[in-house]
Amino acid sequence: MSSLTITGVTKSFGSTRAVDDVTLHVPHGSFTTVLGPSGCGKTTLLRLIAGFLVPEAGTIAFGSTVVAGDGVRSMPPQTRRVGYVPQEGALFPHLDVAANIAFGLPREARGAQEGRDRVAEMLDLVELPADFRHRRPDELSGGQQQRVALARSLAPQPAVVLLDEPFSSLDASLRGSTSRAVRRALEATNTTALLVTHDQNEALSLADQVAVMRAGRLVQSAPPSEVYLSPTDPQVAEFVGRAVVLPGTATDARATCALGEVVLTEPTTGPVALMIRPEQVYVDLAHEEGVRGTVEEVSYYGHDCAVQVSLDDGTSVLARMAGVRHPVAGDTVHLRVTGLVRAYHPAGSP
Repeated sequence: MSSLTITGVTKSFGSTRAVDDVTLHVPHGSFTTVLGPSGCGKTTLLRLIAGFLVPEAGTIAFGSTVVAGDGVRSMPPQTRRVGYVPQEGALFPHLDVAANIAFGLPREARGAQEGRDRVAEMLDLVELPADFRHRRPDELSGGQQQRVALARSLAPQPAVVLLDEPFSSLDASLRGSTSRAVRRALEATNTTALLVTHDQNEALSLADQVAVMRAGRLVQSAPPSEVYLSPTDPQVAEFVGRAVVLPGTATDARATCALGEVVLTEPTTGPVALMIRPEQVYVDLAHEEGVRGTVEEVSYYGHDCAVQVSLDDGTSVLARMAGVRHPVAGDTVHLRVTGLVRAYHPAGSP
C-alpha cells in the first residue's frame, strides 16, 4: 500500500476540459471521497489514476513512484497495482466467487493452497460466509456482489483501491450496510482508497477526507466536518447537505439578516452572504421569541422533519427539527438561529 499524490492534473476531451489542474493528496492508509454532481469530472479523474486515460499535464504518483506525467512514459493499468471497483461490481458470470476473488492473483497461486487461503481471508475480511466461495454471481444480492468485487480488488494487495460509485445501484438500507462493511475492510488492511460519489451522506459518513469537485476543479478538500461546517463558498454549502443562504450585514463578530442577529465564526464587516444549516434554525412553537413566520410545508422523516417557513417579509427558510413534536402547514411559528454562522463576502468585494 502507498499514498496517492495528484499534482496539477489536466485532461480535456475536444474543447471540454473535464479535469482542470487538480491537486490532491491521499495519505497512506486513508480513505478519501471525491464528491460532485454528474458530469463534474470525478470519474475521469478516477480513470486517469487507474491508467485508463493519460493526463495532458500534471503528475500522478503512488508513494514516490510517478506513474504518469513529469516526462515519464505513462505506466499501463496492469502494472500500477490498482484495485478498481466499478459501479456494478462487474464480476465474471461464468466463475464462482472463489475464482472471481482469485482472478488477480499470480496464475500459479490461483489453484494452489496459497490461493485458497487468500480467498478465505478475503471472504472473512468483507464479512461473507466461507461457503459463499462456491456460489455464482447470479446467486448473490447486489450488496454481496459488491463485497466480492472489493475482495477481488484487495486480494493482490494493490497500492491503491479506486471505487467508482459502487453503492449507487443498491437500495438505501443495503447501501448503508455494504458501505460500512467496505469501510471496515479497507481499514483492516490499511488500504489507501479513493471513492467517487454524488451522494453527500455517503461522502461525509465514510471518508477521512472529502474533496468537492465542480466543473473539473477541486474547490475544497478537508475532513468531512470542516467541509460541512466551513464550506469554502456558498455553492459548496448548498451542495454538501442543505443550507439556508441569506444576505446580511456584518459588524465585527455579529451580523443581521432576515432571521435577526447571528454570531459569526470570524469577525468581518460589510455586506455578506450568511450560511446557516437548517438544524441551526430553532423553531419556537410557543411563539415566545424570534422572527415570526408561517409554516408552508412539513416533510416528516420519523426521527426528524424539515419545516419550510415563510417569514413575514417573504423570505423562505428551511428548518430541521426533531420529529417528536412538530408544527403543521399554516401554523405561526417563531425562528431564531443557534450556534455560529459562516459569512462570505460577495465576489469582487474586499
